[in-house]
Amino acid sequence: MTLLISAERLRGFIATAYCAVGISEGDARRIAQLQTEADLRGADGHGVFRLPQYIRRIKAGGVKIAPNIQIVRETAAMALVDGDNGMGHLVMSFAAHTAIAKATQAGVAWVGVRMSNHAGPASLYASMPLEAGMIGLYLAVGNANHLAPWGGIELLLSTNPIAVAVPAKSEPPIVLDMATTTAAYGKVKTAAQRGESMPEGWMIDMQGRPLTDPKRADEGMLLPLGGMEAGYKGYGLSLVIGLLAGTLNRAAMGRDVVDFNKNDGAVTNTGHAIVAIDPAAFGDAGHFKDEVDRLIRDLRASRRLPGVERVWLPGEQSQAKRIDRAKNGIPVPEALLAGLNKLASELGLERLA
Repeated sequence: MTLLISAERLRGFIATAYCAVGISEGDARRIAQLQTEADLRGADGHGVFRLPQYIRRIKAGGVKIAPNIQIVRETAAMALVDGDNGMGHLVMSFAAHTAIAKATQAGVAWVGVRMSNHAGPASLYASMPLEAGMIGLYLAVGNANHLAPWGGIELLLSTNPIAVAVPAKSEPPIVLDMATTTAAYGKVKTAAQRGESMPEGWMIDMQGRPLTDPKRADEGMLLPLGGMEAGYKGYGLSLVIGLLAGTLNRAAMGRDVVDFNKNDGAVTNTGHAIVAIDPAAFGDAGHFKDEVDRLIRDLRASRRLPGVERVWLPGEQSQAKRIDRAKNGIPVPEALLAGLNKLASELGLERLA
């Protein structure tokens, strides 16, 4: 059974839970807004699904409830942010707004982040520069290693996501959000909670055989983008994203990455990077957005293979889900609801439903 719960109700529940463990009301509301936005967009592995885990980490001392998020190095077009082990949503919001402010003056800005935590789906932060009419680019090191180097079996890399958001004028923006693995690990976790099997091609065991039972995920590894035939492409992408979002910022990468699924009290030193690009620095921003509109329409109207009803653009399906869920409610499966109600009882809060 799946229950539909309004975004307003979900936001309120999440914020109240964070307040109950000592986070300030303003910060709790900000985190809740971003987690609920993840659910509205259909990123079910990154929204309220993560709440019990985040609360466990806060209670175990793995995350600071009142961090001193600050810029520790900067020039006109770059900054390095130290998140002081705060909630990733707060750290990345600070970093994104720093990048936007700098790009307003410099035309482009790169902001690296260290000492952060898991922050939800990449698209949340790549999309923030859209509000200022800018292009956003986001990179991150995943919070657990589930990927081996191509041809190996030692888990030294993560899903290391990348997201790019490009504004248009009349059309919805282009928003690409993807892991460097065939599937994000959050999808494995949600499949396990729902009692579902994984499709072949998501994971393999240590002998290279397909692994479809998500409850056996610890016995195998995620496949990189490209799968068994061209996975060297996803492996290479994961590596370079980790270097830019992790190593460059003196954040965790490779053997230093802490599995936050298994160690609630550990400091993860998660690394991110966000870039804001002002199209006006390259010429007429209105002309650029007109051209983006034209390209979107050309792609959407292009000839299709037999049986294909529509050519989708990156971000369109998430936007369609957002419209539907904002109107009709966010689906919360029975197993997740039980976990959230259990959390409410532990914190002395009203049950979600």
